[in-house]
Amino acid sequence: MPDSGFPWPIETTRLDNGLRVVVSEDRTAPAVAVNLWYDVGSRHEPDGQTGFAHLFEHLMFEGSVNVAKTEHMKLVQGAGGSLNATTNPDRTNYFETVPAEHLELALWLEADRMGGLVPALTQETLDNQRDVVKNERRQRYDNVPYGDAWLRLLPLLYPPGHPYHHATIGSMADLNAADLATFQAFHRTYYAPNNAVLTVVGDAAATEVFALADKYFGAIPARESIPAAPDGRHVPRTGAPVAETVTAAVPAPRVFVAHRTHPFGTPGYDVLTVLATVLGSGRGSRLYQRLADGERLAQPDLVGAYGVDLRHAPAPLIVTATARDGVTGERLAAGVAEVVDELATVPVTAAELDRAKALLSTAWWRQMSTVDGRADTLGRYATQFGDPAKAAERLPAWLAVTAEQIAELAAEALRADDRVTLTYLPEETA
Repeated sequence: MPDSGFPWPIETTRLDNGLRVVVSEDRTAPAVAVNLWYDVGSRHEPDGQTGFAHLFEHLMFEGSVNVAKTEHMKLVQGAGGSLNATTNPDRTNYFETVPAEHLELALWLEADRMGGLVPALTQETLDNQRDVVKNERRQRYDNVPYGDAWLRLLPLLYPPGHPYHHATIGSMADLNAADLATFQAFHRTYYAPNNAVLTVVGDAAATEVFALADKYFGAIPARESIPAAPDGRHVPRTGAPVAETVTAAVPAPRVFVAHRTHPFGTPGYDVLTVLATVLGSGRGSRLYQRLADGERLAQPDLVGAYGVDLRHAPAPLIVTATARDGVTGERLAAGVAEVVDELATVPVTAAELDRAKALLSTAWWRQMSTVDGRADTLGRYATQFGDPAKAAERLPAWLAVTAEQIAELAAEALRADDRVTLTYLPEETA
C-alpha cells in the first residue's frame, strides 16, 4: 500500500468568474463523479437565519430556470447515475456519479441550479420544503432516543455567538419567520461561482472538463462581496466542567463526554484522530476493553469515540457509552472519565498505535477507492485549504503520530476542568 494519500493526478484551473475546477482523471471505469462544494454551512448563518444552509440542500432539488421540479433527480437517475447532497457547519455539497458519457448532463444541471434557482423559487416550493425539514427534525432528532444529543452538545461546547453554537438543522422559528425574499437573498449571497469548487473525478480528461465547466458555468456572474463567517478559532477555557442531565424516553442511561481540541487539518487534530481511534474504535479500543469487556459497565456495541471534522474552530472529541442493565448513569460517566483521563498517564502501547494506524489506513483507502470518495476529498481540500493536493498529506500525518504526542494532547486538551458531560436517564429511573 502506498504511503502517499493520493496517488492519482490532480489538475486545476479557475474560471474568470472565480469558480475553481479540480479534475483527477482515472480511466479504470467509464464513470465520473461530479462534486460541487459551496463554502457555506451553518457557521455562516446570521442571527435569525439558522437552518438556511440545510434548507437549501433541499431547495436545490426543487427546480431551476431550465429544470422542472424533481427533474434534476429524474434526469440523473434516468441516465444511470446516483446523486445526493449534504450540509454541515462548514459547507454544503451536491454530488452525482454518472456514466462518463453523461458528464455534460451533470455539469449542466449543477450550473442551472447555481445560476438559476432564485428565479424559479416560489412560495409554494419554500413552504413545502420547510415542512420537509420540520419532518426531518422530528424523525432524526426529536422523536428518536438520544436523537437531540448533538443539538444539546453544541451549545455546551461553544458559547452564544460562536459560529458552531447551533446545529445545521437550525431553528424552526427562524425558518418559519423568514420570507421568500430573505431566502432568495441568502442564495444570491453564497451560491456563487467564486464561493464554490467543482471537482470531477473519473473517466474524463482535464481539458474536456475545463471546457465544459467554462461552457456551462462561465456566464454565471461572480458575487462581489461574500460575507465571512464569524471567527470561531478562539474559545476560552471555562476552568470548570459543564454537565447536563436529560430525563427522556430512552431505553438505558447514555453518557456523552466531549472536549474541544484542535481544528481539522492541523497537526493537533491529526494526533486527536489517532487518539480517538485508540480510545474508541472497535473491540480492541480502550473503551471497549475497559467498560464493555472488563468492568461490564457499557453495552458492547454502544461505546465509541470520534472527532468531528470541523475546520474553523477547536473541533470536538465525542466519547459515548450506553449502560448495561443495572448500571447507573453516574457510574457509567465516572467510568468513561477514568478511561479518558488515563490517556495522559497510561502510555499508548506500540500494539495500540499500530492497530489505530491500520484502521485509519483502511478507512482512508476505502474512501479513496471510489471516484465519488476521491471527488469529495479533493473538493474539501480545495475549499478548506486552498489546494486539493493537500489531501495527500492526511494519511502520512496520521502514520507519523507517536504515543508521546497522544499523551501530550490528552494532558492539554482532555482536561477534566474543561469537560462537557451530557447524561441521558430513562424516565422510569429518574
